Amino acid sequence: MADREAPQDRLGGYADMLRDASATGRRLTRAELDSRRGEGQRAAEDGLPLRGLIRDHLAAAQNVPTRSPALLLAAVEQAVDAFVEGYERSQRQAVRQEEAARREFIDDLLYGRSGLGMLAERAERFGLRLSQAHAVAVAAGPEPYGDGYPVARRIEEAVLGRFGNRQILLATKDGSLICVAPGDQPDVLAYFAKQAHAATDGGRVAVGRSHPGPGGVVHSYEEALNALDIAERMGLEGPLLHASDLLVYPVLSRDRQVMVDLVESVLGPLRQARGGPQPLLDTLTAYFDSGCVATETARRLSLSVRALTYRLGRLHALTGADPADRYTLQTAVIGSRLLGWPDATA
Repeated sequence: MADREAPQDRLGGYADMLRDASATGRRLTRAELDSRRGEGQRAAEDGLPLRGLIRDHLAAAQNVPTRSPALLLAAVEQAVDAFVEGYERSQRQAVRQEEAARREFIDDLLYGRSGLGMLAERAERFGLRLSQAHAVAVAAGPEPYGDGYPVARRIEEAVLGRFGNRQILLATKDGSLICVAPGDQPDVLAYFAKQAHAATDGGRVAVGRSHPGPGGVVHSYEEALNALDIAERMGLEGPLLHASDLLVYPVLSRDRQVMVDLVESVLGPLRQARGGPQPLLDTLTAYFDSGCVATETARRLSLSVRALTYRLGRLHALTGADPADRYTLQTAVIGSRLLGWPDATA
């Protein structure tokens, strides 16, 4: 930016305006006020500090001869007020434009809708170097969050207050809170997850794996979203999910029809059980979640070990599969949770 203009260059006509207004006792005209607003807007666009500009106005007013200081002060007040109004209007417009540009960039970044070269160039403006690997964390709370929400502001202030010198992008998208950070700095995403979980009254956070390049951000973002979806469908516990720990689920659900056939073939006979398939399906889920330890499974289900043994026997009789030989049966149980079986239709 060029050197700051001298006060007389920025305040052209200002002293004459004050002199005439204080001499006649009139208020400043609309044209005079508009000229002050215009100067304020141009000063903001040039990046000049408002405090120094007001000081220039007051200093220039001291050199205006007047027989009525009160009338001069009234004119100064009108002129400075109009100048500040123009300055602030320009700043608000700049903020709106910046927010729109930032929102457009975030949409393009997370959906990969822009050329990679152009996207990388735009990313530097927002503090990212897309030539590096990045990972994305997505926080979902009990209610949707948007830009400017108190929750979003608190999390952003906390993260930037601790890692302000890092290359981090914080935003909201589709009601969720997003954090993009360099892939070699997992401490940033871990801290974001901790803050988001606390600020959203127990919200859940999923972290995608680190991937290189502009397309890596999209990939990591999609992994985080998929992890949240899987956790919801599978009823997984815990506030923090890592996509790397859940890779088996998208693999299993990749061919839906194969999974439907497996579930119906292995678990379909449970429909014949008294009370329907759900109690026995819950038994299998608890059995596998407890590592196939009968005493722990019985505790989770509030059953005696004897009652649990009976249920496992019924499962074996109906399905022909021994729960101790767990691979096929456990895969079918996982598939039933992914599909919402038996309630969901195939």
